[in-house]
Amino acid sequence: TTTTAMPTIPAPPTPKNILPVQTGVKAQEEEQSSGMTIFFSLLVIGICIILVHLLIKFKLHFLPESVAVVSLGILMGGIIKIIEFQELANWKEEEMFRPNMFFLLILPPIIFESGYSLHKGNFFQNIGSITLFAVIGTIISAFIVGGGIYFLGQADVIYKMTMTDSFAFGSLISAVDPVATIAIFNALNVDPVLNMLVFGESILNDAVSIVLTNTAEGVFSHSDSSMVTGWETFIQALGNFLTMFFGSAALGTLTGVISALFLKHFDLRKTPSLEFGMMIIFAYIPYGLAEGIKLSGIMSILFAGIVMSHYTHHNLSPVTQILMQQTLRTVAFMCETCVFAFLGLSIFSFPHKFEMSFVIWCIVLVLLGRAVNIFPLSFLLNFFRDHKITPKMMFIMWFSGLRGAIPYALSLHLGLEPIEKRQLIGTTTIIIVLFTILLLGGGTMPLIRIMDIEDNSQSRRKNKKDINLSKTQKMGNTIEADHLSELTEEEYEAHIYQRQDLKGFMWLDAKYLNPFFTRRLTQEDLLHGRIQMKTLTNKWYEEVRQGPSGSEDEEDEAELL
Repeated sequence: TTTTAMPTIPAPPTPKNILPVQTGVKAQEEEQSSGMTIFFSLLVIGICIILVHLLIKFKLHFLPESVAVVSLGILMGGIIKIIEFQELANWKEEEMFRPNMFFLLILPPIIFESGYSLHKGNFFQNIGSITLFAVIGTIISAFIVGGGIYFLGQADVIYKMTMTDSFAFGSLISAVDPVATIAIFNALNVDPVLNMLVFGESILNDAVSIVLTNTAEGVFSHSDSSMVTGWETFIQALGNFLTMFFGSAALGTLTGVISALFLKHFDLRKTPSLEFGMMIIFAYIPYGLAEGIKLSGIMSILFAGIVMSHYTHHNLSPVTQILMQQTLRTVAFMCETCVFAFLGLSIFSFPHKFEMSFVIWCIVLVLLGRAVNIFPLSFLLNFFRDHKITPKMMFIMWFSGLRGAIPYALSLHLGLEPIEKRQLIGTTTIIIVLFTILLLGGGTMPLIRIMDIEDNSQSRRKNKKDINLSKTQKMGNTIEADHLSELTEEEYEAHIYQRQDLKGFMWLDAKYLNPFFTRRLTQEDLLHGRIQMKTLTNKWYEEVRQGPSGSEDEEDEAELL
């Protein structure tokens, strides 16, 4: 008998693992747990909103809101710990800081709003300086902190860590929180160009730090040290960083220009609800897509916000323009408040591993890395800038390098083994964040008064009176009139003709890109927008007058105005 050879059948592709779905009793328990988590989060945010209101009401403007909210979180965490110790309740699961929730739900609105509010200064004219601080400066800081930790560990001065973990920690701890930094510079009434420089650097820095952390964790952990040289590893890391950085930026920019063209040619101005819905969709699409194809969602949504603010915003109706500004500010405020409150609560959330030498050396390296970032780069930029960065401003920029929730969330996201190393990184990150927020952030007011060396006593008194570190009050009291598009085609062309000082990208943008991506209003569109706003205002005014507290006395109304 002869055996016939069976044809070789190719193995079927390995099916993709699907996350298990809870059913029955487990599903009910998960739903109850999620409900309690939502309730606890909203309760914490509500208490923090009352705290911020009290700060504004009693004019405690010298205290940054981040400092107050973190302190409240620490107090609430201590109270919850006492309640758990007395076995009155167990809220351990509800008070836990979840990195996935942070990166998917809380962080995107904060970053998008930061990019969307960049219209306040001339971002594009300073793109070179901002990129130098945000990219090169962050890389310098990450290398100093990571390299210092690695070599100190090899010398048995501190806890020994691998090169991968050292540079991942150096990258994540280099993320600077923009909230308090911007508040300080607004309080100082510094040059608007310098304010934009610091604002742009601080928000781009977050995205760069996240990309650097992912790059360090991915490249070093997947490279075989016996097969790959250090130079090849460096080239691979650089390639991954550039791919992720420019790929994510390109994706966000592409989404922004598509949204501009869509809302230019699909006129939704007469239905603001549909218009606003499309803006929300275009805002979140780049984040989900970038994360799905292993790029940086934060970098993508940041550039989408910048482009949509510059082009798409001017294709909206006046109602939706104001609605976008106020909605983004409200959501970003709630997300930031939630982040800072849970940062304070996190002290009591999980077991800690504390090593005094490791913490002290990390704080020293963080301050040193910030100094090597700010002072040399500022000195270098002064050769090319008309608006010079003075030594006083360099010092304040160095002092205001506060760390926020992003380093803490990244530290929980790292897959470190063994567990004691993860606890050490988490504990050290919390201490550094609280040190910079409470000590440096709390010292901003004394620093401003010490550095205020003007000769004019009247000007000094005016500055002290005007100092206000409340971001909510600064951002919430105004509607950005300069961000409302009310130029017709003829007015826009006359405006460009008068601006003969435009150069480079600004000239290209004003001459070609802006007319291509934005829809200039006709007189009919302008009239319709004003009628729409007037109708809404009159409707609100009628409801107020008809209410129980409405006043018919015109003299009282005039006095109030």
